[in-house]
Amino acid sequence: MSPIPAARRALLALATAGIAAGCATPAAPGGVDVWLTTGDKTQLLARQAPIAFGAGGAAAVVTVDPAQRFQRIAGFGASITDASAWLMQHRMSPAQRRALVEELFGRGPNGLGFDFTRLTIGASDFSREHYSLNDRPPGETDLALAHFSIERNRGDLLPVLREALAVNPKLQVMASPWSAPGWMKTTGSLIQGTLKPGMAEPFARYLVRYVDAMAAEGVPIFALTLQNEPHFEPPDYPGMRLDPAARAEIIGRHLGPLLARRGLKTQIVEWDHNWDEPQAPLAVLADPVARAHVAGVAWHCYAGAVDVQAQVHAAHPDKDTWFTECSGGEWKPHWPETLPWMMRHVVIGATRGWARGVLMWNLALDERHGPHLGGCKDCRGVVTIDSRTGEVTRNLEYYALGHASRFVRQGAERIQSTPVVDGVDTVAFRNADDGSIVLVASNPAPAARRFAVHEGARRFDVTLPRESVATFVWRP
Repeated sequence: MSPIPAARRALLALATAGIAAGCATPAAPGGVDVWLTTGDKTQLLARQAPIAFGAGGAAAVVTVDPAQRFQRIAGFGASITDASAWLMQHRMSPAQRRALVEELFGRGPNGLGFDFTRLTIGASDFSREHYSLNDRPPGETDLALAHFSIERNRGDLLPVLREALAVNPKLQVMASPWSAPGWMKTTGSLIQGTLKPGMAEPFARYLVRYVDAMAAEGVPIFALTLQNEPHFEPPDYPGMRLDPAARAEIIGRHLGPLLARRGLKTQIVEWDHNWDEPQAPLAVLADPVARAHVAGVAWHCYAGAVDVQAQVHAAHPDKDTWFTECSGGEWKPHWPETLPWMMRHVVIGATRGWARGVLMWNLALDERHGPHLGGCKDCRGVVTIDSRTGEVTRNLEYYALGHASRFVRQGAERIQSTPVVDGVDTVAFRNADDGSIVLVASNPAPAARRFAVHEGARRFDVTLPRESVATFVWRP
């Protein structure tokens, strides 16, 4: 007889701890429901046999304490980019699109329950053309914004958004510009540059016009960021540099007061860029006029370490934290490496770092990593839509997000759990509606890890396979 493969041995070890692969039987009263994804892809958000509470005698212990509560969760999800919306509208049948929207945004037995999404105000690199919502010919300006229009969003983006909102009316929608209109900028172009002197006030009005226009279409924008990645000027797709002083001026003296005068509830979220420059949002928050109008700080994953989220939160505990962008891609195709990384830094790390919401980048891309115009050539969507057939492939990011989004409902609170035990990363939540406890645990090690979970007087033992993620759910 040939030796038992390592992955199979790990699953057998799970079975001895009360987790048998592939079983969809509901947990017995007082038991723990379990879902598992493994780096070898033999288990993909797969329901396991329930675990009964018992001895919980393993030496390594994860302690869960629902009495210690932290931030309230708004949701998990991904950005509905122009590329994502175009694919869903033009490369899927109505039935395929409806099924995908229900799967991603619904809360049925197989729904991921996405409660949070992000839109681009104008084009990003994942658009089929570069545009703003107020383009003018070279040499012309439009200070009155007489030519402002969201017409380009009517064919693809708005229909997909309406379908998503019909499935999940609680969906939280935020939006970010990649560039101001070119006539407002020093380059006269959507590419690179910054705002010209005197253009802060028109730019603020431009953003509020967008909020008004989307509201008229039945899409409430709960939050704006002033600029996507404001310290980056990409050479081949829309972008704009706004240093902290410029952002503080626009927020404190133009956008914030304008939203207040209009009585709009749309929040302003600062930064929307990487972990490697925490001093940048701190500089904006050091301006007392701007600070009064800033509701939170948003982060991306492409440089630096997730730990800075907690540091900035500690300096300004009255400001919310959001995690608004991270993309998977073919530069990291190896699941046993990338799945634990995504859990440690994004799903677990960002929420332990006070994030109220967690977003991946593109909701959907095609088999050629597009459509895109400039920018990333090998980014991966949460799902891949085959541009010829409309068939859907669920990618690593789908499962990483799903281990939280399917079980942690909007309004849940993060609760205390031991952060790391024997290399296993954890985060825990308590749902507001039924009091259920959700524990997400990720084992990045090349060997199985055994640990106990203690919550009050209740105990259970777990053996988590190598390079895997599990979600455990139990009720009061």
